[in-house]
Amino acid sequence: MLTLAWPFLLLLLPLPLIFRKKQQQQPMGGHLLLPGASLPGQIVTTEKARQSKKRYWLVWCLLVLACARPLWVGEPIELPSKGRDLMLSVDLSGSMQIEDMVIDGKVVDRFTLIQHVISDFIERRKGDRIGLILFADHAYLQSPLTQDRRTVAQYLKEAQIGLVGKQTAIGEAIALGVKRFDKVEQSNRVLILLTDGSNNAGAISPEQATKIAAQRGVTIYTIGVGADVMERRTLFGKERVNPSMDLDESQLQQIAKDTGGQYFRARNTEELEQIYQVIDTLEPVSRDQLSYRPQSELFYWPLALALLASMVSALTYITAFRSSFRSKSQFAKGGR
Repeated sequence: MLTLAWPFLLLLLPLPLIFRKKQQQQPMGGHLLLPGASLPGQIVTTEKARQSKKRYWLVWCLLVLACARPLWVGEPIELPSKGRDLMLSVDLSGSMQIEDMVIDGKVVDRFTLIQHVISDFIERRKGDRIGLILFADHAYLQSPLTQDRRTVAQYLKEAQIGLVGKQTAIGEAIALGVKRFDKVEQSNRVLILLTDGSNNAGAISPEQATKIAAQRGVTIYTIGVGADVMERRTLFGKERVNPSMDLDESQLQQIAKDTGGQYFRARNTEELEQIYQVIDTLEPVSRDQLSYRPQSELFYWPLALALLASMVSALTYITAFRSSFRSKSQFAKGGR
């Protein structure tokens, strides 16, 4: 179906007529030369002047139509009426840049691995609503619960380590997720928390936030990110160290236990992907049936036609001007 986004702009169509009447009422002190209608030394027929006015009117009407934004609205498409509500809380603290993960044989930092796996996870969540929280010194809502998976994945892709600080506010990340679920009546209320450290920042402790989450019926799945062993070069050769010494697994396990969730240890891509199977077993919740109608912008068609008509008018004017100039030259030569 063809429609206009801003049909009220069509009221501008008679605007040139109003200005034309005002100009005709004012006394003229001289001759007004219109492109294509009157040229020095050349008598233009009434027919040519009429054609020129028609082109100007055509250009004006096309420009107004383009400004009104013509749209092609498709048939209604029903959105899935069943799904899960998942809030992702992703750690952006400084330790997430430790390079102890591997993707396709290439060593990468922890956050790159999370981006790689979670982006695929988001893509698979058709029918689910997903939100995104980023936390470090404090927790920030990057995206509320939405079915626009592409936007959530883009927000995660654009996030950078250190964007919101260098410490780890796990308590705030949980509390913010619980707060967002308060606005949703029928929901699974699942919070997925990914971190590689322990709580050392924020205005609320993980224990307090977990207690509130349990009272509000929010299930928390915690994921501890980081390898067990990593080799590094020293003056005395290679040394094996534990890069996940700051990871408080007992705290993450307790958070998951108190809210009816599970704890996962993500030492590699395969372990991180285990969350897929667990989320898939959750029973979807029925929602109100929603639908949308896809829209396609069509403003560029009248805009292109207006540009084409303007070019034709300009070429006509240039051609007429050249003919007039040649006539003048020939008349001057004949006078001599």
